[in-house]
Amino acid sequence: MEVVLIILAVTAGLGAAIEVLVRVLLGFGNPLIYIADAECGYLLAPNQKVRRLGNRIEINEYSMRSGSIAPTIAPPETLRVLLLGDSVANGGWWTHQTDTISEIMARNLRLLVQNLAKNTQLGSQVNYSNFEVLNASANSWGPRNQLAYAKRFGVFGAKALVLLLNTDDLFASAPCDLVVGRDRSYPDRKPRSATLELLSRYLLPAVPTSQLAAPRATSADVVGSNLEAIHQIQKIAVSANIEFLLALTPKRGELGGPGPRDWEVNARARLAELVETEKITYIDFLPIFNCAAEFPTLYRDSIHLSPQGNQLVSKTISRQIVGLFCHKS
Repeated sequence: MEVVLIILAVTAGLGAAIEVLVRVLLGFGNPLIYIADAECGYLLAPNQKVRRLGNRIEINEYSMRSGSIAPTIAPPETLRVLLLGDSVANGGWWTHQTDTISEIMARNLRLLVQNLAKNTQLGSQVNYSNFEVLNASANSWGPRNQLAYAKRFGVFGAKALVLLLNTDDLFASAPCDLVVGRDRSYPDRKPRSATLELLSRYLLPAVPTSQLAAPRATSADVVGSNLEAIHQIQKIAVSANIEFLLALTPKRGELGGPGPRDWEVNARARLAELVETEKITYIDFLPIFNCAAEFPTLYRDSIHLSPQGNQLVSKTISRQIVGLFCHKS
């Protein structure tokens, strides 16, 4: 009997130790929570602060991966940019808050404007002393999710709206809330323990994608539906009288030879036609990445960017934004 009690005590102690280590060191047991939304599909629950694998993640009152922005209209001396995106813009659990594209952009904008201010000819045209890049994004969002968000919340008094997409987003499905609480990547409540979350995430099978598909009928022309959503987002920016910038990052497989596949080429061509027709300011990162000396280092997987990739995207978009405002001046 004593042996049994000793074994039970050791087992319980070991379980408790594992629970503490998994919770403290890895951040399990406290994942980001999602809420279902009829129009957006899903949103990150407002007002969250968590750590995951040592990376700080903060979600504000508007479900953005940004700090609190109590006033929805920025003061005149603030250059506020609204960034709409997916997991590339969001950064996910693998990116520390200060290393997200939006945070890097804010720092780059500050440096670029400060450098312009030193120029006697341009300094008087750039009168910003504060810089904010609001990160409205979520994993697996496509243009129709982003459009729904912009319709719901508006542009927050931003002076520019940046829509950052990946080639894969041109094929994104319509917003669907079925994933929330059913797909382990979109939990709607905290798990009972960190250990259970770890086991369920990496050892248990995922819910089949077919069970998470939207029951409503969808357009046969998925690319066309997403292009129309992009057009509608541009219209929101035009209605708000702010600058609109569209940026597209490529998938890792599009770089080098043989390059994008036929359906990707066709989707990109249709996007280019929209850009030309609507006179959209557009950054295609495919040629930019291909010209990078070590483009494999720009990715952490087939879609998501490494810290180096985030830096390149942030610097390029920031330069374009500053150029738009200087040209406008």
